[in-house]
Amino acid sequence: MNTTKRTIAIVCGGDSSEHDVSLRSAQGLYSFFDHDRYNIFIVDIKGLDWHVNLPDGTTEKIDKNDFSFKYDGKTVWFDYAYITIHGTPGENGIMQGYFDLLHMPYSTSSVLVEALTFDKFALNNYMRAFGVNVADSILLHRGEENKYTEEEIEARLGMPCFVKPTADGSSFGVSKVKKADQLAPALRNAFMECEQVMIERFMDGTEVTVGCYKTKEKTVVFPVTEVVTTNEFFDYDAKYNGQVQEITPARISPELTAALQAETSRIYDILHCNGIIRVDYIVTKNADGTDRINMLEVNTTPGMTATSFIPQQVRAAGLDIKEVLTEIVENQF
Repeated sequence: MNTTKRTIAIVCGGDSSEHDVSLRSAQGLYSFFDHDRYNIFIVDIKGLDWHVNLPDGTTEKIDKNDFSFKYDGKTVWFDYAYITIHGTPGENGIMQGYFDLLHMPYSTSSVLVEALTFDKFALNNYMRAFGVNVADSILLHRGEENKYTEEEIEARLGMPCFVKPTADGSSFGVSKVKKADQLAPALRNAFMECEQVMIERFMDGTEVTVGCYKTKEKTVVFPVTEVVTTNEFFDYDAKYNGQVQEITPARISPELTAALQAETSRIYDILHCNGIIRVDYIVTKNADGTDRINMLEVNTTPGMTATSFIPQQVRAAGLDIKEVLTEIVENQF
């Protein structure tokens, strides 16, 4: 191993339903990084089992005291952590707090921002204060399944509506409810994933997503991707089993494209994000026929497989993903 190069950990795995998705993102990142410039290792975390994958196919335990490992009889310390855990503990601030204690720079936003963006209900209500459009929703904690009647929920949010865990991603536990009598099973499904569940008003429009990153020198907002699926919504099968069309650049006007990119940059600044984020939107129509941009979600550890949205958008922008990742790493040194 070349000790004159920075050593980077691609931190993946995690304890949520998205563990295997995270492993695929790690493999994508490993292929994207500049191996001439960096020593790259994949670190897989699940529960208390933290290990690094070595080039010979073996693994070595990570010392959690300092995030080091043994390699060829020597101790190796990392200079930087690229976190690509989707879900806990990499997307909700837990890993970020650990790396803060070690004074190790990492690729994502801070503990507070990660915790906030991980909780969809908290994020929506926070962003609403800054004039960001979000859907109306109701929050339920486990044990509160009967806090509202089906009639009360339908009167407030209408039908159809969405039932989703406030945390986790990849659409695990998400249901599109078309009739009030479907609420109870949808809530049971969502509570299997999370202690808190939100019931959200359905918005009928065009689903799009936009990636962004910023360094000390520049702001980069990627082209807009339009998400088209014949499924009821952009669920797990649409995301990972090809039941979707992902059109980059989106088939929308230049004016709407610019507005979406500007809103993405604004959201990045409101949250004081770090590294690459991806913001998902639904574009609906106002009563006067003008476009209304509604934020759905802020992804602070977006998927990074070769076919994920961000690599697609990087290619569409005419950029080199290797150079993008280098800029993100070097921005913190």
